[in-house]
Amino acid sequence: MAIEYDLDCATRLPSIALAERLADAGKKTGVFDAAASGQAVVNLRVGVLTRLGTWVCVTASGPLHPRHTIVSGLGFTPTVGVGFRLAKGVEVSAQQDDMIQLVAPLLEEVDGDAVLHCQLEAIWLLRRDGELILSGDDDLWRFQRLALVAPPYRRETFSMVPN
Repeated sequence: MAIEYDLDCATRLPSIALAERLADAGKKTGVFDAAASGQAVVNLRVGVLTRLGTWVCVTASGPLHPRHTIVSGLGFTPTVGVGFRLAKGVEVSAQQDDMIQLVAPLLEEVDGDAVLHCQLEAIWLLRRDGELILSGDDDLWRFQRLALVAPPYRRETFSMVPN
C-alpha cells in the first residue's frame, strides 16, 4: 500500500493557480525539475514526480458532507487539495523532507485554512484563522524540517483529525 499525504486548503485560488505556485516552489527548491508546470500538476493522469519519485497532483475539492472529518473536526471546507504519493523503495524521510519543501513556501503564498495530514489520521500541520500549528511530534518535525517553515508557528500534539 502506498504512503499518501494530503494538503487540503480552503482558498479562493483556483486549482490551476495553486498548482502554478506549487510548480514554481518545486523548481526553486530543486524538488521538481525545470520542466514541471502547473498544467502537469493539475493533470490527474500525469501529475509531477519529485526528484525522489514522489507523485504530486493538485485537484479541486468537491463539496464535502458536513460530517466529513475536516469539516466537522477542523471547521473548514477545503476547496483545493494537493496529493503526495510516496515512491516505493526510496527513503520515506527524504520524501517527507521534499514534501515540506513544497508545502512551506506554498503556505506563505496562499491564504486560507489548511491541513497537511496522512490519510486523515496524523496531522502534520494545521493553519486555521491565520495561525499555523505544527504537530508536537519531534519525529515528524525534526530540526531540518522546522527550519523550512517560516515563523510564527506553535507546536501542538495531534493524535488524529477528530470525527
